[in-house]
Amino acid sequence: MISLIQRVTEAAVHVDGECVGRIGPGLLALVAVEPGDDEARVQRMAERLLGYRVFGDAQDKMNLSVADTGGGLLLVSQFTLAADTNKGMRPSFTSAATPEQGRLWFERLLEVCKQRHSPVESGRFGAHMKVSLINDGPVTFWLRS
Repeated sequence: MISLIQRVTEAAVHVDGECVGRIGPGLLALVAVEPGDDEARVQRMAERLLGYRVFGDAQDKMNLSVADTGGGLLLVSQFTLAADTNKGMRPSFTSAATPEQGRLWFERLLEVCKQRHSPVESGRFGAHMKVSLINDGPVTFWLRS
């Protein structure tokens, strides 16, 4: 499982002109499911998303997590993060999970995060989404579980 996280002052995702998820300060996580992902990887990714320390403390050092700050978490499925880009000029998606497996583990990650934290919002799996954000920093990290 891969997540590209961005610290944001705000983020939103729209599908067909409708806002389906919106947060204020927090993390936007673009999430890709890979073959072989399982419950253990979902649990580890949820732990990392909620506990990764990318927010400033009183000395403005990255010592606080989204759970510490009470910020929002916006999860957006993005299978293209799992693309193999090593050869040629066109990505291969053989390294991404099937749509069925992707949906299963993305929705499980969303469920686990919602059980552990609030607010948690999401995009719509498999939909053509328009994601807007204001990256704070910019601060962007690539996580893998």
